[in-house]
Amino acid sequence: MDILYLLIPFSVVLVLLVLMVFGWAVQDGQLESLDREGQRILEDDIRA
Repeated sequence: MDILYLLIPFSVVLVLLVLMVFGWAVQDGQLESLDREGQRILEDDIRA
């Protein structure tokens, strides 16, 4: 039971860190052009 006093706060901190990183990625625009990136991979292959 004592381990829960350690694991629950650790889990909450971990979830908050993941949400902060995800929020940073969204604000930075890293998730804006997912379709374009897939097409760019194919275009690079054709040029080579």
